[in-house]
Amino acid sequence: MGKKTIHYCSQCGKSFAKPYILKQHMYIHTGEKPYCCSQCGWSFRNLKKLKIHQRIHTGEKPHQCSHCEKGFRNSGSLKIHLRIHTGLKPYQCSHCGKSFRNSSHLKIHRHIHTGVKPYQCSECEKSFACSQYLKKHERIHTGEKPYCCSQCWKNFRSSSDLKSHERIHTREKPYHCLHCGKSFKHSCALKSHERIHTREKPYHCLDCGKSFTKSSNLKIHQRIHTGEKPYQCSHCGKSFTQSCNMKVHQRIHTG
Repeated sequence: MGKKTIHYCSQCGKSFAKPYILKQHMYIHTGEKPYCCSQCGWSFRNLKKLKIHQRIHTGEKPHQCSHCEKGFRNSGSLKIHLRIHTGLKPYQCSHCGKSFRNSSHLKIHRHIHTGVKPYQCSECEKSFACSQYLKKHERIHTGEKPYCCSQCWKNFRSSSDLKSHERIHTREKPYHCLHCGKSFKHSCALKSHERIHTREKPYHCLDCGKSFTKSSNLKIHQRIHTGEKPYQCSHCGKSFTQSCNMKVHQRIHTG
C-alpha cells in the first residue's frame, strides 16, 4: 500500500486526509460561503450545513426522540433534547456551580460573572453576550424573519421563536418536572414550576428584602414601595396595581 497523502492548510497548518475537506476548511480563512439557499438566500461554507438549513423550509425532521417522538433537523439538536428526559447537565460553571445541558448555554452564562458583552449592534449600539442574541436583535432593524411555520406560514426572527410557536399546533410539552412529572411547553415555565419543590426564591426586593419565586411577582410587589398603579378603569378612572384587581372592580360597572 502506498503512503497516504496529507493535505496541509497554508494558513494555519491544520492537516486533512482529503483535498476536498481542505478546500472546505479554507473557506474559514477566506470567508467564502459558496452554498446558497434558494429559498431565503442564506449562505453556508459546506453542503451539509446547507442541507440541514433547508429543512427549515421543507419541515423535514429526520432525527426522532425515542421518548416523546419529537423530531429534529439534525442529530446534535436531538442529543441535547434527550437531556430533558435524562436530566443530564454535563456543563458546569466553575464560578457558581450551575449546570447546563449544552456548552453554548454555559458560555453565555459565564458572561454574568464577567459582565462582558462583546457583540454590539451597529444600528443602536446595544451589546449582547453572544453572537446569536445579536443576530436575532439585528432583525428588529432589518425586519427579517427567515423562520417559517409549515402549519400556518407565520414567520419568526429566530429558530427558537419558531420552535416555541410550533407547540401551539403540536400541543407538545417537552419539558418535564423530575419531581412530579408535570410537563410544560417552555423551559422557563418548568424552571418557575420547579421552585415549588425547591422553595427557591431568587428574586429579592431591594427595599424590604422580601423574596419571590417569579420576577413578575417581584415586579408587582415593588409597586407597594413605588405607589405605581398602571391599570386604570375605563369607566371611573380608578387605578390598580394588578390587572386582575381591575377586572374584578370593573364588574361593578358592567353588572
